[in-house]
Amino acid sequence: MCLGLFACGNKNTKGSKAQEQQPQKDRVEVLYFHGKQRCITCAAIEKNTKETMETLFADELKDGSLVFKSIDISQTENEEITNKYEVTWSSLFITKWKNGKDSTENLTEYAFAKALSAPDTFKANVTQKIRQLLK
Repeated sequence: MCLGLFACGNKNTKGSKAQEQQPQKDRVEVLYFHGKQRCITCAAIEKNTKETMETLFADELKDGSLVFKSIDISQTENEEITNKYEVTWSSLFITKWKNGKDSTENLTEYAFAKALSAPDTFKANVTQKIRQLLK
């Protein structure tokens, strides 16, 4: 029984390393970080971001040139990405990946200011930023 567990552990490690070594496609990632409990503004950030992407960027989501990730910072499996972006609470980032290098914009302050109080303005500016980065 221990041998089976050992074998499974080795397999998972190798698979993880193999995935890390594969070159990633150029893309734009929209990363929404959150905890287990969310306030109404946090919920509005995720809702409005997802609606914008699903409505206006369905083709890009389908072909992988645009990716949305909702990341629970309280989950241990998300510790690495949470540390990379130095996240300690709800946050919104847009990252452009080009030739294996990333360039990130932190939209957290803007998202908290507009997602609930001015959702149409928030959606329009997120749309503009995504379009700019997809070029």
